[in-house]
Amino acid sequence: MRIKWRRLNNAFHRDLGYFFFGMAIIYGLSGIALNHIDDWDPSYKVSREEVLLDKTQLSADIPEAKVKVLLREHVESAKFKKHYFPDENHIKIFFKGGSLVANIHTGEGFVERVRKRPVFFEVNYLHYNNPKFLWTWFSDIFAGGLIVLAVTGMFMVRGRNGFKRRGIWFVSIGIIIPLIFLVLYYSG
Repeated sequence: MRIKWRRLNNAFHRDLGYFFFGMAIIYGLSGIALNHIDDWDPSYKVSREEVLLDKTQLSADIPEAKVKVLLREHVESAKFKKHYFPDENHIKIFFKGGSLVANIHTGEGFVERVRKRPVFFEVNYLHYNNPKFLWTWFSDIFAGGLIVLAVTGMFMVRGRNGFKRRGIWFVSIGIIIPLIFLVLYYSG
């Protein structure tokens, strides 16, 4: 009995594509987000609000109890974590989900709140390989699967739209473009 390689190749390519659909979405979304990391924080959204504290209550030796009262006055339902003085003019108060920074002489300051970006935080967490061990193995299997998908994809179509006629041009261009960028960025 003769093995039908093309049919086997196409079925394997199809099923591998179905299996790795979720991983492709995870790495695609996080890859786009991380490509633009200089433009935005893909994992967190930071909001900033100006505040004015009573400067008469501020000093370089303010007790923690007073710091907690000041925080409650300016950040509703904030859970105090700690505070410190980054320099002789400022106090920084940390609370769950953000911080308050104020000038102890003028009372001028700001509250920064940090929130996880839905979906992007989670996909970036996985892309950065934070879970380790088993996730690393699954990610490595996915990387190998991408190679297999690339190779099996070249042999799916026959005739004038197949690899030997049309496909060879697209594969060549797809290899040349990264090589051009390597030459542009690493020559010198």
